[in-house]
Amino acid sequence: MNTVRKNIRKIQRILIIYICCLFATLYMSCRDYLNIVPDNTTTLEDFFLNKEVATSALAKVYNYLPSFHELDNSTWLLGDDWIDCLDNQNKDADVNGIRIMRGRQNSQGPLLNFWEGGYGGRPMYEAIRSANIFLEHINDVPDLSPRDKADWIAQITFLKAYYHFVLLQHYGPIIIQDISIPLDALSEDLFQYRSNIEDCFDYIIQTINQAIPNLKEKASENDLGQVDRGAALAMKARIMLFRASPFYNGNKEFYGNFLDHNKQPFFPLDYKQEKWDEALEAVNEAIEFCEANGWSMYKYVKSPYVYDLEDLEVNGDILKIIYDLRMLIVDSWNEEIVWGRNYVPTNENTIQSGCNIRLPVEYTNGETEQSGFSWNWLGCTFAMMERYYTKNGLPISEDVTFDKNTMYDIVVTPGISDSLAYLPFRGILQPGAQLVQLYLDREPRFYANLGISGGYWRSHQERIPTMMFGGTAGGYSPTVSERNWLWTGIGVQKFVHPESKSGAWTRQVRFAYPFIRMADLYLMKAEILNEIQGPGQPVWDEVNKIRRRAGIPDVETVWSNSALLGVGSSSLNKHTDKDGMRDIILQERSIELAFEGSRFWDMYRYKRAVAEFNSPVIGWKGNGYGATNFFQLETKQSRRFLSRDYLWPISINELNTNSNLIQNPGW
Repeated sequence: MNTVRKNIRKIQRILIIYICCLFATLYMSCRDYLNIVPDNTTTLEDFFLNKEVATSALAKVYNYLPSFHELDNSTWLLGDDWIDCLDNQNKDADVNGIRIMRGRQNSQGPLLNFWEGGYGGRPMYEAIRSANIFLEHINDVPDLSPRDKADWIAQITFLKAYYHFVLLQHYGPIIIQDISIPLDALSEDLFQYRSNIEDCFDYIIQTINQAIPNLKEKASENDLGQVDRGAALAMKARIMLFRASPFYNGNKEFYGNFLDHNKQPFFPLDYKQEKWDEALEAVNEAIEFCEANGWSMYKYVKSPYVYDLEDLEVNGDILKIIYDLRMLIVDSWNEEIVWGRNYVPTNENTIQSGCNIRLPVEYTNGETEQSGFSWNWLGCTFAMMERYYTKNGLPISEDVTFDKNTMYDIVVTPGISDSLAYLPFRGILQPGAQLVQLYLDREPRFYANLGISGGYWRSHQERIPTMMFGGTAGGYSPTVSERNWLWTGIGVQKFVHPESKSGAWTRQVRFAYPFIRMADLYLMKAEILNEIQGPGQPVWDEVNKIRRRAGIPDVETVWSNSALLGVGSSSLNKHTDKDGMRDIILQERSIELAFEGSRFWDMYRYKRAVAEFNSPVIGWKGNGYGATNFFQLETKQSRRFLSRDYLWPISINELNTNSNLIQNPGW
């Protein structure tokens, strides 16, 4: 009993301190319009005196959104898309997503700790408390119009549901916090139990449904980043896709013995097909609404950069596709971004700055370019590079026209003088460049997303011909940094704006990192349809929307082509089999949504993470000089992902505070 009283007093002290300072520290939110800090505020009520200061309270709740753009804190680095630099092999660096993939997760100080905050994780329960307090006090604002009040309440209601979902993603069963806990609450209210998965999903979905009717249809240009109806519908569809997926839908295999305080299973043990039907209804509603309100697949319509004009004249068809793909993310708030988050890049450790290569000295009058905000070290794994399709829209392993026996051979692209032979490579690969056969005849997303030897890197307002070898553009440079170089020799330029430069954060071009975009919705619909009715034209049509933008043939065209797959191949007509089509959709997602955190959760949803994420990362000898030394495959980094890693551990500190909590299996 004494222990309980002590814990109650501890919780009460924490709550008192929290409420007193809840809105005292205000952060930059998704947009500059939220950066309003009231003066001389000492009480909670002062934050709701009028609309101007209440805007700061709104910003405070938004500030808890996960930081996808901050490479140290980003869940996008989970999975097997990314690799960090050499230095991080030898010590526990701050790139927490990759630390988890290397088997460094623990219950003493959990990485990406979203439960209580820490090691890159925003404190989601603190976020939920902020949302609840906002909702309890927003009616006190005297000069807030009924329409604005309804919209603000809806936004925060959605965020409260979304923060619960972030917790559910990482921890499975969670404590539902629909209201703030009063200071004089009984111990059973202070020390709550985790709810089962079904109740958690039901609460999240019902809360989003409550918010949707009062949200604006589409955020205005001045409000970009705020939740609107399109964002809420899209995220609801994603949540319902998770709910229908095998990890959460009848997962007796993993969690049949994971029981709550009443000795009942936390996870639903029986598969329910109707969850896919409900997910289809949600994704159809989201797509229909978004299309009706101006969201669509992105197309680049601005003027091309001067350095590409000559090549566009002669190889325009392919380069226009490259532009669509290259600018898809960095052309900020374009028509494909249903919900995103902008940021002020005062912190140099963004994904963009980690990816961007240093400007070579030949562009700086021979002076060494400052490397700040262009670290040249966050790169692509070899597995992700190979995952991109051939030019025929097939995996390398399936396309018989792609010679697997010679794909690691060093070859030279045609010279500029051989104009006819070089024509297909104009603007994509350099003339007379040494590279490997593996880099030829690949799909356009390969050249648009990656930075490779013999290719071009568009940044610093230049088109830089990269070789990636030691001492060349994009490569190892010991005079600049012994450790900051692309460890696999393969870069990622998908998140680098062509005009971003080094030296200062003000030289980075800001753009919105997407929470969800239209391509994701179409691929979600394809997956859901396949699970409900099996493959067919409705499924293929959704995938083909993505493939056509990417400049590759339709699904049903290539997977039925014996000339590409081989006569008698077991993969011939794979697209007509439900399991086969599922694999095709998942690979399409892993390519289209590469480096955006999608593949980790897709493998998670289908209980494939242990099988997929335990292979060591291999790559080229990234600090090798010359093609012969550089194009040598070697092991770069071990990876370890165990069955216990599906669910994050709750910290020992939390378990000691609340004895009603049950730890996740394996921790």
